[in-house]
Amino acid sequence: MFIVKNKKIFVIISAVLIILSIFSISYFGINFGIDFRGGSLLEIKYEGIRPDQKSVEESIKSLSLGGAIIQPMGGDGYSIKMKDLTDGEKNLILESLGKDALEESFTSIGPSVGNELVRKSIISFILVALGIIFWIAFSFRQVSKQVSSWKYGVIAIIALIHDTIIPTGILAFLGYLNGFEVDTLFVVAILTILGLSVSDTIVVFDRIRENIRIGHFKTFEETVGNSLKQVYKRSLATSFTVIVALLALVFFGPESTRMFSIILAIGMFFGTYSSLFLASPLLVMWNNFQNKNNK
Repeated sequence: MFIVKNKKIFVIISAVLIILSIFSISYFGINFGIDFRGGSLLEIKYEGIRPDQKSVEESIKSLSLGGAIIQPMGGDGYSIKMKDLTDGEKNLILESLGKDALEESFTSIGPSVGNELVRKSIISFILVALGIIFWIAFSFRQVSKQVSSWKYGVIAIIALIHDTIIPTGILAFLGYLNGFEVDTLFVVAILTILGLSVSDTIVVFDRIRENIRIGHFKTFEETVGNSLKQVYKRSLATSFTVIVALLALVFFGPESTRMFSIILAIGMFFGTYSSLFLASPLLVMWNNFQNKNNK
């Protein structure tokens, strides 16, 4: 199949994307939200006409409470992110914005809570990765004659790293351009991407396993190519449907879930790419390398 014949090209494309994403993360940095660095989030809504953003920024600046990140929220409000505020400081902000400014919600998270969330997020990623390796190794133990079963798990993890780093790199760039932040919704989005991506990868690997058992094809490379031919339409159709739904949320959904929807859509796209154009070619390349060394 086309994918297997051009496997080196697709692996190089993935490598370049990963390198660019790592550069984006290291150069632009991650714009952590208050969930991780601590701080306060005040959401306000105006009963009348919403004032322009500049006047809101000047009103808050005059209070000398520190820097604030102010973003429009819907068509009649703003979200204000600052250092950890006391109730008195919050009331000062509301007073400075005028009587038409109503408090929609107020959240305050201390730095210790943010550090705990970072720790738990890292543990979640590690546990998910280990669980995937062991489960795939166990599931594919009966087809380890050509490629060891644990290698399926390792390649699945490589694909998941690909699917995690690229959306994170894009978010780092968007954070630099538009102030997008990494919060708990981002962690949920990444974990969702991991689940959807590994599911897609396992579908491809399972078809390879079945074709190995049947033994219709002469070489492992031919087996992988024909397995991809049998499942790629299903994978593309499923991912396209989900991405269309997510794009609808991006353009027509609430502001609070926009970043979540963007990251999921990006992750779905690259997750489909990795399951078809990265994982299977890597499996073939690893098998070819193994056979070459055994000769």
